[in-house]
Amino acid sequence: MSCPVADTGHRPVLLEETLEALAIHPAGFYVDGTFGRGGHARAILARLGDAGRLLALDRDPAAVEAARALAERDPRLWVEHAPFSRLPEIARRHGLLGAVDGLLLDIGVSSPQLDQAGRGFSFAADGPLDMRMDNSAGETAAQWLARAPEAEIARVLHEYGEERFSRRIARAIVAARVGAPILSTGRLATIVAGACPTREPGKHPATRTFQAIRIQINRELEELGAALAAVRELLSLGGRLVVISFHSLEDRLVKRFIRDQSRGERYPRGVPVRAAATQGWLRPLGKVVQASAEEVGANPRARSAMLRVAERRS
Repeated sequence: MSCPVADTGHRPVLLEETLEALAIHPAGFYVDGTFGRGGHARAILARLGDAGRLLALDRDPAAVEAARALAERDPRLWVEHAPFSRLPEIARRHGLLGAVDGLLLDIGVSSPQLDQAGRGFSFAADGPLDMRMDNSAGETAAQWLARAPEAEIARVLHEYGEERFSRRIARAIVAARVGAPILSTGRLATIVAGACPTREPGKHPATRTFQAIRIQINRELEELGAALAAVRELLSLGGRLVVISFHSLEDRLVKRFIRDQSRGERYPRGVPVRAAATQGWLRPLGKVVQASAEEVGANPRARSAMLRVAERRS
């Protein structure tokens, strides 16, 4: 028998919209690519029957520990400590290739990561400059800033943060690290603020820089691209892809992927072909969905959330 799913009080962004998009059926097989606090996962489990299964992944050891604690009480939940790029390997091991009825990808940093100063994702409170989603492995933001050439820092800030003062900021970072390593979020935020001649209304001048460095450290766009490339071999016919993103770079990747894979072969005008031949294997479902004013009022971090849905049709 399935176990009751405890309510932690945490409500993830676009929860009802996500559940509707996944079109969960009780005996289905689902994948949650980012367990986080487990809000989406618990809601999915609550809709699954005894024969249903949910595979949850996360890069964060703390999130994986919480997921495994839940899995001890609910055998329908399988847990893996892994990034998106390992999805095909893990699905193969669990016998899920071509059998996934719904794949949820919730992109970006989680609330616990932002709220804990020791993780180094936010300048709201001073902490070590880490920014790794998996803080058990890999290079920290401080280590990257200590070795990266000025041109590389400027490129990352421009491409991943869409920061118009990227060159000024990169120059200031390189100058500051000569005197002492940049080891804290507070020091980096101060350096960036000093390098920006103007500020966006209502936004800290270091916001885009922190976003860009985080994306660089965690290879977030590469990981998203790898997950999208695996969608066709993961989903069953009629299976749903549901992606929640939080900034334009991620959403652009998802939007283009769905658009491109929904198109079939291109034929010269006038060539007689069946309509099915001009369709791709993926079918977009509706337009981008954003949080309601009520949800944003209760959770300001939902303001930038964008949800896109597609279905495998062949």
